[in-house]
Amino acid sequence: MGKILTGLLVLALSVTFLSNGVANAAELTSRKLTLVAGATDGGSKPSGVVNHQFTFTVPTGGNVGSIRFEYCTTASGTCTTPTGLSTTSATLGSESGITGFTVNNTTQGAPYVTRTAANVTASTTAVIQLNSITNPSTEGTFFVRINTYTAAALGGTVTDTGTVAASTAEQIILTGTMPESLIFCAGATVSTTSSIPDCSTATSGAVSFNQLFSPTDTAVAYSQMAASTNAGTGYVITVNGPTMTSGANTIPAMSSATTSTKGVGQFGMNLKANTSSAASTFPGSSAEIAPASDGVDFRGQATAGYNTVDTFKFVSGDTVANSANGGAGPTNSQIYTASYIVNVAGNQLAGTYTSTLTYICTPTF
Repeated sequence: MGKILTGLLVLALSVTFLSNGVANAAELTSRKLTLVAGATDGGSKPSGVVNHQFTFTVPTGGNVGSIRFEYCTTASGTCTTPTGLSTTSATLGSESGITGFTVNNTTQGAPYVTRTAANVTASTTAVIQLNSITNPSTEGTFFVRINTYTAAALGGTVTDTGTVAASTAEQIILTGTMPESLIFCAGATVSTTSSIPDCSTATSGAVSFNQLFSPTDTAVAYSQMAASTNAGTGYVITVNGPTMTSGANTIPAMSSATTSTKGVGQFGMNLKANTSSAASTFPGSSAEIAPASDGVDFRGQATAGYNTVDTFKFVSGDTVANSANGGAGPTNSQIYTASYIVNVAGNQLAGTYTSTLTYICTPTF
C-alpha cells in the first residue's frame, strides 16, 4: 500500500509540474524594450501614446504560437499593472524574425500576439513592436514580463521567458525666441568668417579712387555692404547723398543708367562685376553679390539701374538692392560690392572732390 501511495504522489506532482508550463522555460537573451515616439508624443513621456518595441532572442527551437507581454511595477512576484498604463488600444507595428502575428489587446496590461503555431529555429532574434500604448502616468521604471507559448492564444506551454525594463521620464521643454533681425553694415570691405559674411570685419568707409581724375581715363573705386534679415517681406537698400563736389564745383551725376564715356562729366555706380569696356582697371575688385542668390536662402539682388554690367547710375534716394529674388522675403547674409566711376571733361576745375554716401537698409516685418 505504501508503494502505491508513493507512486500516486509522484504522478500528482508530475501533472502539476507540467500544467504550470513554466518550470522548464529557458531565458530569453539579448532582450530589451525600446520606447519609440508615437504620432505626437515622445517615447518616454509619462501618459504618452507611444510605441513599444520588444527585441529578444529565443534560445529554444520549436513551435511558437503566441507571445505575451505582461506589464508590471516589479520584475518578479505579484504583477501589479503600472498606474495610468493602457494597452487596450495596442496595434501591431513592425515585426521581424518571428512574424505573422495579430494582436489581442483585450486584457488590460497584458496584450499578446498570436498566430498559427509554427517552428522557430533556436537563437532566432525577434523584433515585435506594439503601437498606440499609453505609457504609465507616473515617472519611473516599469517592467514587462515576456512569455512565449507553443500554441496560439496563450495555449500550450511556456517555452521561453524574460523580463525587460523601461522608464518614463520628464520631458525637457526648451524655449527660445528669435527676435526681429536685421544685420547690415557698410565699409571699404566686408569679409567672411567661416564662409559667412561677417559685419564685425567691416573696414573704414573712407575710400579713394584708384587714380587722379582725367578726361582720358575712367577712375574707379569700390565699397562693400552686407545685409540679412528675417523680415517677412525682406529689405530694401537705398543710397543717399550728393554727387562728387569740391566746394561749389561738381561732377554731374548719371541720372539714368548709362555706359561710361571718357571726357564727359559722369559720377555713377552699380552693384555688378564690370569689365574693361567700362574702365581699363575693371574688372579689378568689382564683383557680383556673394553668395549668389538662389531665390530661397539667399534673395539679395541689385535693382534696376544698378543691376547691369558696365552700366552706371546715381540718384540720391534710389533703391539699389533688395531681397526680392524669388519673391520678397527673408534672406541670409550676402555681400554687395558697389563699383563707382568718375569721368571728367577737360574743363573740370581742379580740386579735391568728395561725396559722403549713406546706405540705408529697411526691413519690413
